[in-house]
Order: sequence, then C-alpha cells, then structure tokens
Amino acid sequence: MSKTAETEGALETRGIEQVPDHERTARTRELFPTWVGANISVLLLTMGASLVVAYHLNFWQALVVAVAAPVVSYGLVGLIGIAGKRGGAPGMALSRAVFGQRGNLLPGSLIWVARWGWETINAVTGAYAVLTILKILFGVRGNSVLDMVTLLAFVVATFAISGLGITAVQKCNKYATYLFGVFSVLVLGYLVVDTDWSAVFGHSAGSTASVITGVGMIAAGGVSWIPTAPDFTRYLPRTASSKAIVGHSVGGAGIVVLPMVLMGAVMAVSTPDLASAADPVSFLGEILPTWIAVPYLLIALIGMLLINSMSMYSAGFTAQTLGFKVPRHWAVSVNAVISLAFGGVLMLVATSFMGSFIAFLSLLAVAFSAWVGVFGADMLRRTEYDGRAMADTTRTSAYWYRGGFSPAAVAAWAIGLAAGLMFTTSDWFTGPFATGNVIGEYGLGWVATIVVSGLLYLVLPKPAVATPAAAAGAAEERAAEQPETLTV
Repeated sequence: MSKTAETEGALETRGIEQVPDHERTARTRELFPTWVGANISVLLLTMGASLVVAYHLNFWQALVVAVAAPVVSYGLVGLIGIAGKRGGAPGMALSRAVFGQRGNLLPGSLIWVARWGWETINAVTGAYAVLTILKILFGVRGNSVLDMVTLLAFVVATFAISGLGITAVQKCNKYATYLFGVFSVLVLGYLVVDTDWSAVFGHSAGSTASVITGVGMIAAGGVSWIPTAPDFTRYLPRTASSKAIVGHSVGGAGIVVLPMVLMGAVMAVSTPDLASAADPVSFLGEILPTWIAVPYLLIALIGMLLINSMSMYSAGFTAQTLGFKVPRHWAVSVNAVISLAFGGVLMLVATSFMGSFIAFLSLLAVAFSAWVGVFGADMLRRTEYDGRAMADTTRTSAYWYRGGFSPAAVAAWAIGLAAGLMFTTSDWFTGPFATGNVIGEYGLGWVATIVVSGLLYLVLPKPAVATPAAAAGAAEERAAEQPETLTV
C-alpha cells in the first residue's frame, strides 16, 4: 500500500471516515497475503482431524471439503470486499447506508460481541502455542499463573500490531506468508515420509451429509471475515478489478486452508485423539520432531497474532460506528481487555476447547450471516456510498430513513437471524427445527440465514438509492423541515 498522510509512519490515524480518492492507491494483489495471514491457524489442523474422527470422512472426501470451504466462504469475502472499493470505508460504516444510522446499531452490536468470542478463541490458541514451546524446549508445564501470563503477553502483542493500523498488519502478513510457506513444506515433507499411507487411503468413506456438514464447519470460519472485508479494500481505487478482489481473497485463503485441513486429516489417522485434545496445539509436540515442531509452532503463534490483530483492527471500526468517541487504536483496546477476560475463563474453566470452539463457530456464522444477506442484496442495487451521509449521524443524514432506521433492512436482518438460529444446533443451543430436516442435518443454519435475509430484503419496499449530490439536496430539505438536531 502506498503511504498517505493518514497511513504513513507507525500509526494509522484514519477511522471510519471515507478515504479520499487521491489516497486510494492500494493494489488488489495485497489482498493475497492479507487472507493468507488470516488463516495461519493450527485450529485448521484440528478441524481437519475432526473430518476424519467426528465425521468419518476419508482422504478424498476431506480433499473435497478443503477445496470447497474456502471457495464458498472467501468467495463471499471477496464479493462483499467490492463494497470497500466502491465506498472507501470500513464495512460497518458502509452498513449505515443499508440499515440507517440507528438501525445499523443492531447488527453492529451483535457483530462486535461476536468478535469478542473469535478474538478469545484466537488468544487462547496463541497462549497454548507459547505453553507448548516452553514445554518442548524447557520442560516447563503450564499452571494457572503461567497460563494467564502467556495469555496476557499474547493479547498485548495483538493490541500493539492492530493498534498501529493497516500498514503494520499488511507488512506482518506479507512476511508471515513467506515463513508459513517454508515451514509448511517441511511439515508436508515429514508427513509424506512418516505417514502410513495405506491406513490413510484405506479409511472408509463417510456419508454425503457428513461431507456437506464438513464444508459448512470449515467455511463458517471464513464467514466470520465477511463483514470486515471492506476494511481491507477501502484503500483500493474505484477502478480496481472486482474479479481480482474475489480471486486474491479465495486464493490467499485457499492456499492455507487446503494443505492444513488435509494435514490434520492425515495426522488424525495415526493420532485419533487429535480431534478431541484438551488444547488445540500441544499435539504438534508429540507428532512432529522437535526441529520441525518448534519453528512451526512459532509460525503458528505469529499466525494467531495476525488473525487476532486483523480482527481487533476491524473491531475498532465497529466500536466507532456504535458511538465510541475515541480514536481507532483506543477503540481496539476495548476488545483487547475483553478477550483477555474471556480467554482466562476459557483456559481455566472450560473442559473441552474443541467442543467450545465448534459450538461457538456455528452460532458465530449465523450472527454474521444475517448481516451478509442484507448487505449483499443491497450491493446489487447500490454502486456508490455517500461519505458525507455516512459521517452524519443526525436527522439531516441521507441515511436517516425513518427515525434512523431502514425498515426493510432491519426486518430482513431480524427475521433472517431468527430463521437461521431455528435451524442451528450446537453444544450450547439447539433450534426447534435443527433436527429432522436437510438444513439442520447438514449444519447449514448460516446458509439459511443468508438466503432468508437476502431474499426478504430484495422483496420488501426500500428507500430509493440517491447519488451523493441528490442525497445532499434531500438532506437540506429535511434540515429545513426538522431544524432541531437529534444525535444517535
């Protein structure tokens, strides 16, 4: 990314306001390492193992899952990312144009809370990576005090990277991509030599339903990035290729998801306990020799830092759209504190990390998907966003609609969310229609959410889309009719 007045130096100072055209000099190819970095997670190994152990898939079925999941989820990431180049603003700021200045607080609040859980999971995984390295190298075993110290160190490092801004995040992603590629080749080479391939290919096939469920499970992680996609495309010029945005998003994610899911599936044949391990990291010290395990864990630790940094970076924007009148880097600190508190609870109290993660992932996908359905459907009719209207949170805003709400968007979002939850099952929650039907059986509650919310929004009457110039005139008329100012 080319440096501008708002991004040059160590700290990015731009918040949720629209990026001026003269500063939008990024290139689409920078998205590739961005989405590579967003997926460097050992959780993919554990989820790949779950395909074999829990869903009883064979290698070829796991391959289908590993290919289809990133294409589905990061295809949607790329498509929603197109809104970033159109509007030059973060996703939840653009969302004001769809839901209204007050209506946007509803999905914004839910997405912000959902990010707490995602960041907590990542922070705990990073802390476990540090503990595993300490155990391998120095024989130090974790305890409650050491657990909290490593968790704190991880969260502080995450806050430092995400607080600096987009330039720091993208540079870290670039170098992490190179390191991850090198050490993944080493791990793959070791597995090729050490694995009993007759056992791998001799594993019986699972059902088609399990394959679809596996795709849904792996894809759910990518779905969580969809609302943040414009955050990483807002510095692209309006003329940037939409096809390239989608291609680099899918390619960057796929080049990580495919090998890691397959590695997890292969490892699970000889180590079936991998899918139900007490933590998602320590198994690497048992399966791999030290000379591979330690550097690979370090790369995994860097990956967790980058994933959480990207999440907190976007969460800072979300907090600002909810009305937190603080600079973006301070808004990030709110999520850092929350992830530290929740992470402590998960490490000290939770009995099954993977069970908690899968349960959370299923509900997380539904929470994000309701917004995705409405926002994505709105993109079919909206090609530009009014920066002045997005920043104006009073009655004079072109995005005020009815009392600050867009009835069509809010209704479609709420109904889609409720419908998705009804078809969702997890260890924490089971909807009334989650069993005895195709959607519930396949774990596709998040897909139902996108479809229901998107179709509803398309058929409901909506306010007309005005150009920025026309919107300014309409705002002046409303100001004359309602001279008083009412803030959100």
